[in-house]
Amino acid sequence: MAGVELRQLRYFVAVAEELNFGRAAERLLIAGPSLSQQIKVLERDLGVRLFDRDRRSVSLTPAGAALLPHTRALLDRADDLRRRAGRLSGSEPVRLGYVNWLPPDLTARTAAVAELHVDAWVAPSHTQAARVAAGSLDLAVCWAPRADLERLGLRSRLLGADRLYAVDVGLGSDAQGSSRAVAARDTVVLLDDDATSWSSWNVYGRELAGTTGARAVRIGDGGVTGPAFFDHVRRLRRPVVNCPKGQSSPLPPDLVRRPILPPEVYWTWSLVRRAGEERAAVLGVVDALCDGVGDLGTREPQAWLPADDPHAPTG
Repeated sequence: MAGVELRQLRYFVAVAEELNFGRAAERLLIAGPSLSQQIKVLERDLGVRLFDRDRRSVSLTPAGAALLPHTRALLDRADDLRRRAGRLSGSEPVRLGYVNWLPPDLTARTAAVAELHVDAWVAPSHTQAARVAAGSLDLAVCWAPRADLERLGLRSRLLGADRLYAVDVGLGSDAQGSSRAVAARDTVVLLDDDATSWSSWNVYGRELAGTTGARAVRIGDGGVTGPAFFDHVRRLRRPVVNCPKGQSSPLPPDLVRRPILPPEVYWTWSLVRRAGEERAAVLGVVDALCDGVGDLGTREPQAWLPADDPHAPTG
C-alpha cells in the first residue's frame, strides 16, 4: 500500500467507469499501454485483481466492485483537501466583525478553510453590516432586516438564534410561581433614545410591540441591558423583554426569568457578506459556519420574527 498513488486510483476509477482501456486512456490523456501497466502495478500493490479482461471485454472483479466506492470517496476527500489548502495558501485573512455573540466553536469550524481575524471593534448591528458593504469587513455576525440587506447589497445566512424571555420582579415566597410563562402582549419592550447604539433593537422592539400588543416604553439611559435594565424592571413592575445584545450581568435574586409564550419570540443572528463576494476563503467560512445550522426553531408555528427578518417565512 505504501506505493499506491492517487494518480493510480484515478486511473482505476476511469477504467471502471469506461470498462474500456482505450476510452479510459483517451479520457486520461495517456497512452493505452501505460494505463494498462499502471493498473497492473496498482493490482500488485493492493494484492487483488481489479479487472477481468480479455481481447474483447473488461469487467470489474468482485474485489474491484467492492473497492470502487471507497476509492471514489478517498479521491473526493483528496480533492477537498486540495481545495482547502488552496484557500489557505497565500490568501488574505478573512475579517469578521460582530456585535456581542459568536459561535463558541468558531475557530474549530473555520481553521481548515481560512485564516480568520475577528475584528476587535465590537459595534452595533447596523454599523457592522455597513462595514461589510464598505469593504472594511468581509463578514459580520449581526441582525439586519431584509430592506437593509438589499439596500447595502448584502446576503445573509442564519448562524444563531436566541429565544427571548422576560425579566420580572419576584413575588416573595411565590418567586417560583412568578417565573411562569407570560404572553407577549403582557410584556414591556424598552426602546432607547440613543438611535446610534440601539438602532437595530429599536426597529425590532417597535415591531414586536406593534404586532403582539407588547407595551413599548422609551428610555434614555442605555438601560436596555445591564444593571440599569434591572432598575427599569423594578420600576415598571411588569415583565420586560430581555435584549440579547450584551446582557452579561447576572440576574439579581429579587428578579426572575419568565418564558414568553405565546408566541415564542426569537432574535436571529445572521452571517452577512457582500452579494458579489467571490473569494473562496470568505465563501468557505460562510459554509463552514452555516451549513447544517437548520432553522433553530424559528420556523415553528409558534415562533415570532419581525416580518422583515431575512429568516422569517415569506408568502
